Amino acid sequence: MLVYLILGITYGFAAAVMPGPLSTYLISQALTNGWRRTLLAAFAPLLSDGPIILLVLLILTRLPLWFEQLLRFSGGFFVLYLAVGAAKAWRVYDQRKALRVESSRQSLVRAATVNLLNPNPYLSWTLVLGPLLLKGWREAPGNGLALLASFYGTMILMMVMIVVLFSAAGNLGPKVNRSLIGVSALALACFGMYQLWLGVTSFWQA
Repeated sequence: MLVYLILGITYGFAAAVMPGPLSTYLISQALTNGWRRTLLAAFAPLLSDGPIILLVLLILTRLPLWFEQLLRFSGGFFVLYLAVGAAKAWRVYDQRKALRVESSRQSLVRAATVNLLNPNPYLSWTLVLGPLLLKGWREAPGNGLALLASFYGTMILMMVMIVVLFSAAGNLGPKVNRSLIGVSALALACFGMYQLWLGVTSFWQA
């Protein structure tokens, strides 16, 4: 069981700290709305990954390659939509403090949607976590549960830390806060374009 705990902790840490659409969205929301309204969004994987795991283990491995490419396009367009929202918050930051009104529930739903449309969890569960979970479960159900608990426990803990740290950075002053929101909007746009680029190149190579 110890081996599966270590594997879960290691992969959960990497999944949280590696740049991606979900972590970038969390940073953007922490800067715009503060940690109290964003903290719940750090638990989005618990809401979104259940369907992802079932889909990967039961269906996704039997579908053609174009489905993965379609996910890249969908995720890219949705992240670009989030980038537009962050850009609007940056543009009117000084005039409209009411931008800090997105509720915790709205933030959680959007973060879960980002994760559902991001192909990385599908690929991770298909290539890494899925086989490990099945192997551990066959050896002993406790091994599979240990992998799940350590992976999600570590990933969510790291995401909570990211939200709190970047929210604290937003207290440095209105000008710095506005600049950080602009940076988060740019980062979201870059990730969205990157997702679309991956989709285009995968279609081109197919």
